Amino acid sequence: MKKINVYVLSGFLGSGKTTLLREFISYEKNAGRLPAVLMNELGSVSIDSDAIDKGTPFTEMLDGCICCTIQEKLEAQLQELLFNYSFDTLIIETTGAAHPVEVVDSIMSPLFADRFDFKGIVTIVDALRWKKRADLSPQVLHLLREQIKHASLILLNKVDLINEMESGTFVFEMQQLNAEAKVLLTKHSQINFVELDNLERIENKKYEPSQLNKNLSLQSMVYTFHRPIELEEFEDWLKSMPDTIFRLKGYILFQHSSLPYSFQYSYGMPIYLKEEMKMPLNLVIIGEGLNKDRIRKELGALEK
Repeated sequence: MKKINVYVLSGFLGSGKTTLLREFISYEKNAGRLPAVLMNELGSVSIDSDAIDKGTPFTEMLDGCICCTIQEKLEAQLQELLFNYSFDTLIIETTGAAHPVEVVDSIMSPLFADRFDFKGIVTIVDALRWKKRADLSPQVLHLLREQIKHASLILLNKVDLINEMESGTFVFEMQQLNAEAKVLLTKHSQINFVELDNLERIENKKYEPSQLNKNLSLQSMVYTFHRPIELEEFEDWLKSMPDTIFRLKGYILFQHSSLPYSFQYSYGMPIYLKEEMKMPLNLVIIGEGLNKDRIRKELGALEK
């Protein structure tokens, strides 16, 4: 029986994993292969699942991280995929808080390890976040370094936001952390996917567990809007957010529009895309040490 190629997409929040996932799915289908996707979200509401087109075998794990709080659910999800579908490639998009080695250990269960050919870990690094990494807590910085250290391929993404000298310096720094992985400079996570066809797994090095529950107080929350809000007031709220909020994503209805906008925010950069249909007005907020009561109060004030 031909084994199923397995890829793990790693990288901190907002680095560009879902963008890469969407293009990877298209590439696999154009090559005559059927990919399946397992997507992990920290929050209790799925936002990025709309990136998966119909006809793609898909399962998602919500409200926890593959590598720690919901490991026990992973085997059941994978068994369900294997039982219900026949596919050629499995792409696992981890939550940004996941340690990639712990994810690999979780998916390579004795129950079905003989069905999988693990190809490697692809880590996407937000160039702007790496540039400003001194602003991060020691726990977040440690996780970023671990994601780089254990990758088979590293994408230094969003290089259009830094200069050429910084690009060269950052590549050197990542090669110091991981001399065995190739580093590619990318914009919008765009690569030649032959790089993934030729990916060779780097045997796992000794790693330091992320101990998310003990050290990294990464949290998520969902706020549901019940009425339209004013765009300018929302953007004023964004500017007032603390640096410990790393990622926002969801759907927002503004007063100037009859249909909602999908919204993505990562490291100070908001992106709005108008939807063509009504969507649930949920906003997922991910950060370190969130003051949830304050956030709910501030967002609630925008609806008045």
